[in-house]
This record gives sequence, structure tokens and C-alpha cells, in this order.
Amino acid sequence: MRFSGKNVVITGVGRAGQVGEAVAAAFGAEGARLALVDVMADEARARAGTLVARGIDASAHACDLTDGEAVQQLATTVRDAMGGVDALVCVAGGFAFSGPIDAADPAIFHRQVAINLTTAWMATRAFVPLLRERKGAITYFTSAAAIPGGKGAGMSAYVAAKAGVLALMQVVAQEEQPHGVRANALAPTAIRTAANLADMGDSFAYVEREEVAATVLWLASDEGRRVTGQVLRLGA
Repeated sequence: MRFSGKNVVITGVGRAGQVGEAVAAAFGAEGARLALVDVMADEARARAGTLVARGIDASAHACDLTDGEAVQQLATTVRDAMGGVDALVCVAGGFAFSGPIDAADPAIFHRQVAINLTTAWMATRAFVPLLRERKGAITYFTSAAAIPGGKGAGMSAYVAAKAGVLALMQVVAQEEQPHGVRANALAPTAIRTAANLADMGDSFAYVEREEVAATVLWLASDEGRRVTGQVLRLGA
């Protein structure tokens, strides 16, 4: 039980069959106390309810992570309920093709930045003070398409947002190292989620959700305590 007595906040734990669900289940199985955050209140409650039925301590929190005041209130609620925070996992995000940039809809760009980058920035800003108290860890989700050598044609809005997440991670790692807070990022190729299976079928070389969850747990664990400012690519 690597995370017995540890408090973990995970954003983007709404829909069934997605990454956040797998990450939450993995932390819960290792003894963590969980705060599950999503913009969809009913979905967050459903995911938390499933874990509680397994004997895992999990609470659901509805929050628009693009709203700074709402995220600050969320951090206060979590602090009052849990005390400190040992790990923040910024799963919240989403994907959309934007097509060739000269024909791309600016609305897609603004949406991708909001759900991928703004949510991560706001959550970090609100929870860093709590993470400092316990010398905790932050894990971000960027994309293999956003790192050197990545293939992002037709996805300029998504890739730009995920590149921003990567830059955010690097800055936070630098700023927070003196406070004992670690920050790292995962850069997976396509993950085997319910949404990706519906959109792309089952013939793609997916990264398994369980692989992603295991990597997140390692980064947040004592074994990963010397790792910060790094991006880990997952997938072929």
C-alpha cells in the first residue's frame, strides 16, 4: 500500500472508460485517499461511488477548472476535508482535430487551450500551497505529438495546447524544487480509452490505461522522489 495515508487530487475523472478512472482506481488500490474532480457532477459522483463500493476513500467534486475562483474554492474544500495534498494529477483535457491551420476554426483552438492548458494552470496555482506542505508531486498530461519528433499535422490546436502544458510543467518544476514539490509530465501516444475506441476502432497500437496509471503512481511515489522536470513518452 504505497499510498496509505496519502491524499491525491485527480482532475478529469468523469466519464467511464477514460484515463482518469484508471488512475483513480490504481491510487485507490494502493491505499490513497482520493478527491476526484470533474466538470460533470453526476459523472464524478458515479466514479467515486464505484470506488467507495470497493472500500476506497473517494470523494467527488464538481468544478469548472477554467474558473479561477471556483478552483480556489475547490482547494479550500479539499484542504478542509483532507488536510494536505500529496499528489495532484492533471488528467483533465480533451482532443479535437483542427485540420490544416489556414482552414482551422479559432473556436477549436480556444477550446483546446481552455480544457488542456487552462485547467492545468488553474489547478496548479490553487493546489501548490497544499503540495508544499507535504513535499508532493504533480503529474501533467502532454502528448507525444507535442514533443520533438512528434507528428501533429491536422492537430495544431491540440498540439499547441499540449506544448503549453509541457512548458508549464518545466516552469513549475523549476519554481517548486526549492519547496520540495516535484513536477513531471507524461507524453503518451493514443491511449486505449472508450472514446478513442469509438473514434478510431481497435486496430490502433494503443497505450493501455493501466500502463499510464502505473507510471503516474511511480512518479508520485517515494521511488520517484528524485525525478522532476521530466517528460516520459509512452507508446510506439
